[in-house]
Amino acid sequence: MDSKIKIVILIFFLCILFLLSKALLNVSEEVISTVGIDTTETGTGDKNDNESMAMTNGSKNSKMWQEVELTKNQAAHLATLPLKCIQNPLPYKSGIVIQDSSDLAMPQEHHPAFYGCFDWHSAVHGHWSLIYLLKQFPDLASANEIRRAIDSNLTKENIDQEIAYFSLNDYTKNYERTYGWAWLLKLSAELYTWDDPDAKKWYKTLEPLNRVLSEKYQSYLPKLVFPIRVGTHSNTAFGLTFAHDYAVTVGDTDLQNMIESRARDFYFEDKGCPISWEPSGYDFLSPCLEELDIMRRVLSKDEFAIWKNEFLQGLQKGDIDITPADVKDRSDGHLVHLDGVNFSRAWCLYSVSEGNPEIVKIADEHYNYSINKIVDGDYMGEHWLASFALYALQSKSNSTNISAK
Repeated sequence: MDSKIKIVILIFFLCILFLLSKALLNVSEEVISTVGIDTTETGTGDKNDNESMAMTNGSKNSKMWQEVELTKNQAAHLATLPLKCIQNPLPYKSGIVIQDSSDLAMPQEHHPAFYGCFDWHSAVHGHWSLIYLLKQFPDLASANEIRRAIDSNLTKENIDQEIAYFSLNDYTKNYERTYGWAWLLKLSAELYTWDDPDAKKWYKTLEPLNRVLSEKYQSYLPKLVFPIRVGTHSNTAFGLTFAHDYAVTVGDTDLQNMIESRARDFYFEDKGCPISWEPSGYDFLSPCLEELDIMRRVLSKDEFAIWKNEFLQGLQKGDIDITPADVKDRSDGHLVHLDGVNFSRAWCLYSVSEGNPEIVKIADEHYNYSINKIVDGDYMGEHWLASFALYALQSKSNSTNISAK
């Protein structure tokens, strides 16, 4: 056969193969699209399966967008993170200031209750996460293991030692001010509102430490001339929110009045917060939104309605100039903070949304952007991000309940 004819025949068959492969690709895409629509829009299939599929696929895939709510399946999944770290003593960032050689000791000696999860505050909110999950789903498969771990950590002897650390030397009296203090009071408020025998016992155990921290807040706040407006641990607004919730919950009126007075001093005259400047590279909190979050607590409903629109223009319409932050390296303990800023933005927005679908949508986008990424095998994110995700979920649940009334 002539070589030219052979070449023509070869080209002809190659064209047929190309057209067939293209047709098969189009068919497969249509099938995948149809399956995605059926499972998410019509509600067919098991809800937990859909949730698992959503967590596996990227949150940018709108057809597999995860509904923001805490299910039992997700609760079991999130519980694994704090459960595997609250009794894991190393690695640990102690933050101790050494005045004398006798101050040197392993973290578990100084902090026998909160020695896990890389640092003190993460150990504290790791306990909060597990308490919150047990409250929502008492029959979790890991419930007994969770109770044993918490019971082992929250003993009178251990809390006495935690209190003693604040007077270890001249420099430890302000340890974990105010970020860790806020999370400890958040943990205590969660226990106080749980009708459970273990919770009542653990709350009673923590009461002496609660009193110490309440007194420290009341000593510190009058001396703070300006609020700290960063997006990390020392943010004043965040440090006041959980403390205020605790004070209202347990009836600590002195602490409540102090916080409400100082929050007005710090923030009442603020206008036009530049949220488009956020976030900074290491932020896990939004300075603008955290300020909103404390002021919604301390102002009357009418005052807050006026204040919030002057403070953050566009909020009423849901027109806020923010998008989810992307993490480039989750093994970097500072860069991974940006997953935290996505969750903390979400919890603040849910809390001020008042049912506004545009604000809720922005909050959902931030939550969904990071929820699929917090279990990546790297301790730098895994030791703390579950707590942030859970508080975002709690905030959405609370805001939904308020809007429904």
